[in-house]
Formats: sequence, structure tokens, C-alpha cells
Amino acid sequence: MTSYSKSDDAGTAVLSISPGHKLAKINDNIYGGFTEHMGRCIYGGLYDPGNALSDENGFRKDVIAAMQELRVPVVRYPGGNFTATYHWMDGVGPREARRKRPELAWIGVETNEFGTDEFLKWCEIVGTAPYMCLNFGTGTLDEALAWIEYCNSDRDTYYANLRRRNGRAAPWNVKYWALGNETWGPWQVEQATKEDYAKKAYQWAKAIKLLDPSVELVLCGCEGATSWDYHVLKECVRWSPHGLGGATTASLIDMHSIHLYTSSGEHYENATAPRSAERAIQVAAGLIDLARIENKVPPTVPAPRICFDEWNVWDPLRAPGEEGAEQVYTLSDALAVAAWLNVFVRQAKHVAMANIAQSVNVISPLLTTPDGLVKQPTWWPLLLFSKYMRGHAVPVAVKCAEYAGPTKPDWIRGTIETPWLDVSAAVSDDGWVNLAVVNLHKEQDIDASTDGIVEGKTISWTTVSDTGDELGSSSDGSTTDVLVQEVKHLSSDKLYFRKMSFNLLRWQI
Repeated sequence: MTSYSKSDDAGTAVLSISPGHKLAKINDNIYGGFTEHMGRCIYGGLYDPGNALSDENGFRKDVIAAMQELRVPVVRYPGGNFTATYHWMDGVGPREARRKRPELAWIGVETNEFGTDEFLKWCEIVGTAPYMCLNFGTGTLDEALAWIEYCNSDRDTYYANLRRRNGRAAPWNVKYWALGNETWGPWQVEQATKEDYAKKAYQWAKAIKLLDPSVELVLCGCEGATSWDYHVLKECVRWSPHGLGGATTASLIDMHSIHLYTSSGEHYENATAPRSAERAIQVAAGLIDLARIENKVPPTVPAPRICFDEWNVWDPLRAPGEEGAEQVYTLSDALAVAAWLNVFVRQAKHVAMANIAQSVNVISPLLTTPDGLVKQPTWWPLLLFSKYMRGHAVPVAVKCAEYAGPTKPDWIRGTIETPWLDVSAAVSDDGWVNLAVVNLHKEQDIDASTDGIVEGKTISWTTVSDTGDELGSSSDGSTTDVLVQEVKHLSSDKLYFRKMSFNLLRWQI
């Protein structure tokens, strides 16, 4: 949590950090990834057989190394919009027997050369947990149950034995399953009304939990602050003392998903847009509470938490989805990504998972080439957060001036503040205070006093900014080159944040 009070001096600020007051455990899953059968994410990204950089499975070793460097805890698959016509049986068994299918989400042909077992093996090599999305478009409940049985069952049953015949004796033990993807959207095959979706999701959840009570189910939300979110939560966040799906002490729904993308060609709109995600989380958390109150769910039953399983800076005009969505990112975008990640740390009480869309090539910090890997400006805040901003969120009080111009979306103005310094803080389990600070201002460096909290501390300080000789030489944030500097110094009471920069500060308690 960050509390904010407004001042009139754009060049100065006050930061007050309370490292001894742990607000909420930061779930490592907020640093999750997402891989969809879209553009070059799978074919040419994760999977590139015949390339010298690939292993014996056809998996790109440099992509695996990058995922391991990020310590990605969970990866969503196989979509996305792709799931609405995806039949998992097309992608298992001998490759030569797999069916090629028309692909309707991104208007292509799916070879199914890469499917369930390939993805789960890739996850095992990376050291990450899989998160699968069920087909709520052309799929059936029987098909969904069969997929879960194939992945998770150790019984002597048909689909578990099919997995064994396909070369995997032990269950894959896939824990996370989404009840569809964006089924509210007019672009979806078999778009549903909120009423029809809620009824279907609840019935599917009962059957799935009867088959495998150990799985965690994710309800398909919208943008968090919509009537869709209210209705499906009201209908699906229920509890029965007689047990539903084998569960008597927990609800059927474990998480509620939100999707948002932000972007603008104007830097201030771009960098403040993630505040809409923060407000959406707050509203969705209130809707979860409202559903539990209205449905008389006992307080002893754990509340569903939020799964922000698609987020990023995405401009569909710069990177059309049908053309592969390979967006070239800028310093302004990197600052926006850092602001997004600040949101998830500040809202750690409510957010159980977040998945950047996507992990490679498609609107991604990483781009593969035939002979290497390009790390875009947005890679650096993601890396620094995933390395250091773990443990527990702690309070920060920020006093500084505020950006007062137009926002995108425009409803940000009047619902949540937009300070020049966007800040979060965490205390790691090994006793380090980690402070993430984004100075959004294009023209103003900011001096911040800290009430003596950092005075005399040896600070490890990493800055992501532009590469110009003069501070802030890229005044619009359009540069695609960034300078990443790490220094250590003995701090006074003052901290200095250069214009248009992301800063990660670390010191021991």
C-alpha cells in the first residue's frame, strides 16, 4: 500500500517507508508469464526445431535461460483467444498423426506440432508451474474433464492411460485451470452473455472439483470494474455446507481473472495508464466481498483472489494481433511496465497471480532472432522486480506533486491520483528493503527526503533511464535504447531521481 499526499513543488518529494510493518505477502505468481499460439510466441519462440540454439526437444535454450533468469513461477497456456476453438486432443500423440486445423483467433493454420506434453515438458525444464485455459467456445465439459484427467490422474482410466501411452508415466499435476478466456468479448467464437457464462462456469466448476479437488479454478472476469464482473462473481462465489465438488471448506472458485492493456503515444498518458489497473483491482476486490456478503459465505471460507492473467503495454495499431503483435518498446513503455508492477506489489493483499502477455515475441520484452535474443527496454523493470520485489509489501507514504493532465482511460482522473513518483516497497525474507520508484516527469528531476530512514545506509541502486549524455535527453520517452546502471553508495537523507527513470533501491535492515 502506498499513501499519497499532494504538494505543489514538482522538484521535491518526501518518502516515508515502514519496513517493520508487513502488509501482505507478495505472491511470487505475480511474476507469471503467458504463452499463446499467436504469432511467433510458440513457433519460433519457445519451439524452434532445427535451430542451433534449440535443444533436442526443439526448445530454444536462450528463451529457457531468460525465463529462468526471471524466475518465472507460472506460465499460462495455450491462450488467450486461441483457446475458444482449441481441441487439446489434436496436439497429443505422434506428431505425424496430429491434425492441422484452421485457427480462427489470429486467422492462421495450427499444425499442433507443439501441444500439451511439449508445453508441460518445457515448463518442467524451465522450473515453472503450468496454468491451462479451458475451451469455453467450441469445447465441451467432457473434453475439459478428459484434459484434466490426462494431465493429472494416476488412475487406471482411459485418458490417464493415453498419457502413459504417449510417453509420460507420472501425472503432470497441473494445478491452475481457467474457466475460459474473455468469453464476454465480441471477438470470441461463442461469445456468451454474463448470465449464460455464469451458469456454465458454475456447473463446470462443480464437475471439475469432483474429478480433481486439488486444482485451483479461475473465473473469467472482464476488466474488474464492470457489470460482467459483478454478475459472474455473484453467481459463482457461493458455498454450501453440504459440499460442492467435494469441497466443504472452500468455494469452487479460487481466483477471478482481470484483463487490461494500456498504451498511448503520449508519454504521460502512457505512464499513468496503469493506475486504471490499480483501481480495477480495488473495485474487483470489493465485488468479491459483496458476493460473499450477499451469498452469506462464512468468513472461514477463503475468499477468491484476483488473477491478472493478461496485462501489458500494447498498442494494437503499432502491433496488430493478426500480424503477430511484435511491438518495439520504448523507455516510456518501460516506465509504464514498472508502474504496472508497482500496482501488483501495492495490491499484494488482493492479487494472487499476474501474467505478462506475452513471454516471447508477441508484445514481449523478449524477441528471438535466428541467432540470438533481443532484450527490449521493458525487460529491465520486469527483471529487477522479479529478482528483488518479493517477500512482503510494506507501507510507503509519498508526498509529491501530481500530473494533472489528460489520462487514458479518461476515468482515471477523479477516481485515483497520478503522482509524479510512482512507488512501492517490499521487505525480502532475507532482510533487505527494496524500494521501486518511477519518476514519470519528462523535464523534472526530483529530490526526495526520507526522514532519515536511509541515512548512513549503503544502498545498491539500479537505474533504468535514457542513454543520452544529458539527463533526460529523450524528452518524449521514444528511445528504444536504455541505460541500466548499478551503483553502491553511502546515502544521506536525500534521494535523487532523474527525470524519466525507473529506480530500484536496496539496503539491509
